[in-house]
Amino acid sequence: MIALRGLALDAGGKPLLRNVNASIESGEFVALLGRNGAGKTTLLRTIAGLHAARAGTISIDGIPAARMRPLERARRVAFVTGDEVLVDALTVAEVVAIGRFPHHRWWQWQADGDDERAVAEALGAVRLEPFAQRLFSTLSAGERQRVWIALGLAQATPILLLDEPTSHLDVRVAHEILDLLQRLARAGKAIVCALHDLNEAAAYADRIALLGDGTLLRAAPPDELLDEPTIDGAYGIGMERVRLSDGRLRVFARPTDAREASCERPSRAPSE
Repeated sequence: MIALRGLALDAGGKPLLRNVNASIESGEFVALLGRNGAGKTTLLRTIAGLHAARAGTISIDGIPAARMRPLERARRVAFVTGDEVLVDALTVAEVVAIGRFPHHRWWQWQADGDDERAVAEALGAVRLEPFAQRLFSTLSAGERQRVWIALGLAQATPILLLDEPTSHLDVRVAHEILDLLQRLARAGKAIVCALHDLNEAAAYADRIALLGDGTLLRAAPPDELLDEPTIDGAYGIGMERVRLSDGRLRVFARPTDAREASCERPSRAPSE
């Protein structure tokens, strides 16, 4: 469904990623991991058509993305992020309805029954039905995050890209959202989700795609990738591995390494 070949990306006029090769199929949940500044957000934005690649190609359903019109791309790919749109004066339902714009011609602004059903179903999926008429500006950070996810669901695309959808969410709601994404993948969507929590990725993703050293280091099932020293090198810190009773693997940063890293390395602000 998504094919990346020889992809090279710049950010701020400087090289960010090079020679990225990957394929993501329908029905697959891929977690995109890497330290701050590794290029996760920029890669998602590029797939969504919001950032130009310096080199390489992206194909969606076998069609070169460069040949797609924006409307056609928006009907195939939804990108969920909460950083770019100022919507404080809108209600929650109105924000989610933005996801329906690709399904209308530019002169058709009146919502129809399909739009109303899509918005209602999206709000139900993230458990925000009671908030439909609330102003977006009155929501907590976690509630806003769920609205952005609902917007992506209302867009009704076969591909869903999400940039840190569990940020600002408490543990229970974060796992509800990840469970929802996993179920959407099982129903046939291609899900690509940038995450910071390695164990969230291990619990829900079919594969982990790990960015580091300016490229895609590895894409593999969680138990394979988390068991390799590649993950330690990508994050610059040693990891402890714990095998659960059901055989699944979990990883944790070694506390001593964390203290040493904080002393030896200057902190970096996110640059994605």
